[in-house]
Amino acid sequence: MKTYTIYLFRHGLTKGNLNAQYIGHTDLPLTTDSISALRSIKARHHYPEVQAVFVSPLKRCIESADIMFPKNNPLVINDLIEYNFGEFEGCTAEDLKDNEDFKQWLRGDMHAKTPYGESNAEFFARVCSAFEKIVQGMIKSGTETAAIVGHAGVLMAILSCYGIPEAPMAHWQMEAGYGFKLRITPSLWMQANKLEVADTAPISAKKDETISAQETN
Repeated sequence: MKTYTIYLFRHGLTKGNLNAQYIGHTDLPLTTDSISALRSIKARHHYPEVQAVFVSPLKRCIESADIMFPKNNPLVINDLIEYNFGEFEGCTAEDLKDNEDFKQWLRGDMHAKTPYGESNAEFFARVCSAFEKIVQGMIKSGTETAAIVGHAGVLMAILSCYGIPEAPMAHWQMEAGYGFKLRITPSLWMQANKLEVADTAPISAKKDETISAQETN
């Protein structure tokens, strides 16, 4: 049976990431060190060749995609933009530790909303709709391989909603420049809106396990 592969990769780091700030819609570029780090990952592990690349509209994703997939022309998907943190934008957890709205939002209630931002429910609905359109478009067009270069929150939301094995968002954390390989079987997708998280990427966790086993024998 024909399957489809989507790679999810987290963008490189910005100054805001390094400062542990909540950076959602603020359009920060990659740092010079992060550009070098992505190029180093690419040289060591090689990003896969894909037929299509989808990105958030923000610079950090577009710049990362240009490094990871220089042969592709990324397609910007506006609804893949990071969480709208509203008044929390640019703040750190330490800045907000006494903020009651922040405390309520951290509890994870789906309807908790950042002041002048979006709720968890709104975020998940937006991201899931965008992802489902990408998958449906791939199946309809016969595009067998694609990559999404996106934000940690967005990619973790996708994995927590659709991934098998099933796991909460926190389970799917990833470092900058790294991510996961997803395998989509049309019958499973159409029946249950689920997909297989097949491996890590760009380096395989299975390869890592083999190397570790060889080193200990």
